Amino acid sequence: MTFFMRFWTSVVSALCFPLHLMYAVGFYEIYKRIFPICLYRLSIKYNEKMHDKKKELFRSLPEFNKPGGQLTLLEIGCGTGTNFQFYPRGCKVICTDPNPHFQKYLQSSVVQNEHLKFEGFVVATGEDLGSVGAESVDVVVCTLVLCTVNDIAQTLREAHRVLRPGGAFFFIEHVVADPSTWAYFFQHILQPAWWYFGDGCEATRETWKYLETAGFSDLKLRHIEAPLAFIIKPHILGYAVK
Repeated sequence: MTFFMRFWTSVVSALCFPLHLMYAVGFYEIYKRIFPICLYRLSIKYNEKMHDKKKELFRSLPEFNKPGGQLTLLEIGCGTGTNFQFYPRGCKVICTDPNPHFQKYLQSSVVQNEHLKFEGFVVATGEDLGSVGAESVDVVVCTLVLCTVNDIAQTLREAHRVLRPGGAFFFIEHVVADPSTWAYFFQHILQPAWWYFGDGCEATRETWKYLETAGFSDLKLRHIEAPLAFIIKPHILGYAVK
């Protein structure tokens, strides 16, 4: 299967030549302006299908509040703000995303979630959260982001740095399927096209392995099959405590 997988991956990559060319000459930046519109609509559908899973996971957020204080939460790759509805009342939220064009849709989510206190939006990658102080937040949230960052290990190091001792890193990520499945095969052969559609998204990452070696004191991680298209059906979710 490996030979055929590599062969068909090469075929798909060749068919993506016009996209490779557009990226090389800078035209792909136009899509980065359009992508927030696409993601806004897709995120609504994703939330509908994953509502119960998100609600169950984020129910644990208040456990990491400082005694007598407000929960301070940093969301890496906040996108359009579709997680906001799951955050506890009075929570202080700091948002970061490398794509500045999300801010318009983020403002709409801010208005719709008056139960939160928003501390601001910072244009930053997950690998460089220099604008956020060390040990300054109680919780870091990262959903469908580790599939797009250039360096997963560095992103997790930054999350670990900004968390206070005893704080937690919450995650929901789609990951590569089991190698014995056809989903695994098609994830790999469609990856060249998927990268462009998903603004750098990679469907073939073994993200759980990075979490297991990120230096957290405790890791609660589950593998699930999400009610989604096969290419992003395998998911992991949970939280890691500093």
